[in-house]
Amino acid sequence: MRLFARGSFPESSRVGEILRAETTGGMLLIAGALVAIVWANTPWSDAYTALRDWTVGPAALHLDLSLGAWAADGLLAIFFFVAGLELKREFVAGDLRDVRRAALPVVAAVAGMTVPALVFVAVNLGAGGGLKGWAIPTATDIAFAVAILAVISTHLPSGLRTFLLTLAVVDDLLAITIIAVFYTSELHLLYLALAVVPIAVFGFLVQRRIHRGWLLMPLAFVAWTLVHASGVHATVAGVALAFTVPVLRRDGQDGAGLAEHLEHVVRPVSAGIAVPVFAFFAAGVTVGGLHGLAQALRDPIALGIVAGLVVGKTVGIAGSTWALATFTRADLDDELSWTDVIGMSMLAGIGFTVSLLIGELAYGTGSGRDDHVKVGVLIGSLVATVCAAAVLRTRNRAYRRICEMEEVDADADGIPDVFQRDGREEPGPA
Repeated sequence: MRLFARGSFPESSRVGEILRAETTGGMLLIAGALVAIVWANTPWSDAYTALRDWTVGPAALHLDLSLGAWAADGLLAIFFFVAGLELKREFVAGDLRDVRRAALPVVAAVAGMTVPALVFVAVNLGAGGGLKGWAIPTATDIAFAVAILAVISTHLPSGLRTFLLTLAVVDDLLAITIIAVFYTSELHLLYLALAVVPIAVFGFLVQRRIHRGWLLMPLAFVAWTLVHASGVHATVAGVALAFTVPVLRRDGQDGAGLAEHLEHVVRPVSAGIAVPVFAFFAAGVTVGGLHGLAQALRDPIALGIVAGLVVGKTVGIAGSTWALATFTRADLDDELSWTDVIGMSMLAGIGFTVSLLIGELAYGTGSGRDDHVKVGVLIGSLVATVCAAAVLRTRNRAYRRICEMEEVDADADGIPDVFQRDGREEPGPA
């Protein structure tokens, strides 16, 4: 999976499979969020709040959580388990194992998270506690973004999808690190040490290619429970478990390893249940009409989130990509133009799942600021979607015309007379 290359951008069948699954999950995510937003702004909004805040679970294990908390802490652990499997595969067997090749997407992703955070901080300086949410606009929701790209794209180069997916892989790793390091308010080392035991047993089994559900699932639940009790956000347990799974086959032959197998098995649960249910419980904010919307957008927190997602992501990703292509030997693929990169950078401004999660960790739930965070994330993601759609739809029409021209030329003499390279016409083979 290449972000930059001097040749082509090969999109493997594995990447294609991932993107197809994420597209489906993204559509379900959007549906869950829309249902929540509509319900929360009807006369029956109290019923939505009561459902979200309904507490279930054993108090003796400190698991008497609301349904909203179960979705954020429990179901998202499944999402991060899949993300962790993908991360390990890319760093062990994918393009990211090559330090020179990995440096490029890492730099672009880091800039795409750093600049939005700086934008948020700049807007919220002196806002009285608002800086706690600095990481909210840093994350890209890959499922949401790929779903939007699927609607926009019919002729866009496959390199754009690879660009987005590679950024998301690094983005996920950085987001996990931010949650673990900066949003752990109280740490109980005993529980954290105990969590190592089920994780180690889980790792021992999968390293021996033992992957029976009745063995692994109880171990995963115990690990999740102990990490939750330790004060570290419980989704980190999903990543820790995923990192123990071997990527390569034991016989050294090519083909699907255990990490790919588990990803294939668990991804439908993540994309079809975990993320949409989380979106349903996280996105429901009572806006209060135009007056409520205007009031929320006067809050520097909401403004910082919108500016970070829309401006920060675009400047960070596109700017760092340009700098790398200009001042290093890295080269943008021939089939892409800088307009394509800018459009994709705008699309990366869709922050939803992890942004809402970080908002809850920063400001808590049920507060006025929590509602303003949700408004900021929703508005910022919507604006980023509209801007990206406007740019990429224009490019999609241009690429469609190019394809039609090449098809006509190929029909005439079997060989295209004109090839398009980064917006330039070059003569075909004589």
